[in-house]
Amino acid sequence: MSTPDFNLLITLDAVLAEGSVVRAAQRLRLSPSAMSRALARLRETTGDPLLVRAGRGLVPTPRAIELREQVSQLVQEVEAVLRPAEQLNLNQLVRTFTIRTREGFVENFGADLIARVSAEAPGVRLCFVQKPNKESTSLRDGSVDLETGVVGKTTGPEVRAQALFQDRFMGVVRLGHALSQGEITPSRYAEGRHICVSRRGLAQGPIDEALMPFGLEREIVAIVDGFSAALALARNSDLIATVPEWQTGNLRLGMHSFSLPVPAPEVTISLLWHPRLDADPAHRWLRGLVLDTCAASQSPAVRVL
Repeated sequence: MSTPDFNLLITLDAVLAEGSVVRAAQRLRLSPSAMSRALARLRETTGDPLLVRAGRGLVPTPRAIELREQVSQLVQEVEAVLRPAEQLNLNQLVRTFTIRTREGFVENFGADLIARVSAEAPGVRLCFVQKPNKESTSLRDGSVDLETGVVGKTTGPEVRAQALFQDRFMGVVRLGHALSQGEITPSRYAEGRHICVSRRGLAQGPIDEALMPFGLEREIVAIVDGFSAALALARNSDLIATVPEWQTGNLRLGMHSFSLPVPAPEVTISLLWHPRLDADPAHRWLRGLVLDTCAASQSPAVRVL
């Protein structure tokens, strides 16, 4: 078996990224004839036309679309291997990192994380954006550097993940609510009027499944898409919010929190990033700070009151 020409990977990456033979040739500084020969070799090697004529332009084949992400990652990894290693100078680092999180993360960990970043790298700025879904598109296209959340079916298979902390659900009511006094039994909990948190507008979840063995069912009177909204409603009514403990620690201040009287599954909140940033020294430094900040923030403010 002949040794493959790895230079073709760079050509293939340019062709798939640009979607144009002309632009790919310009990017690689090749003549049109040299680019045509390289494309012919790529088609012969892969056994696929890769780009086909559609009107006045070219469109990628299914095989080309399938290869695009993999080839891009391979080329970036090769470039990282061949690039001279640079010593990270935090005092001179000027960079903005975008972190996508669900509500509660910034409120509980943001201030400490910013303080740590400022102390070590004053030229670094953090940009926090909301996380409306679990899709990995923003990590793949580079618009987001880091993300926090639960690894799920929609998380890209190539995405790197490292556990930050275990979270559990708990009940929250206003001070003076009937559930702020006495033992919380499954029936007392279920008899109340509840707020359901669901980004997809669903009225049932793991808590309802946990109540089923007791023959109980919650009365859901409101569905919201976030923890802040659920807690705001509970703070100003007799409704019951059920939210994760760690992510809502500061959001629950001034309210009564209690352990659920039924077994509810714990969730692992992880730090997520794309593998193209895995070896980046500045990115690796920031990941370490996020991990340390979350570990150090286990204060009474985020425990059951």
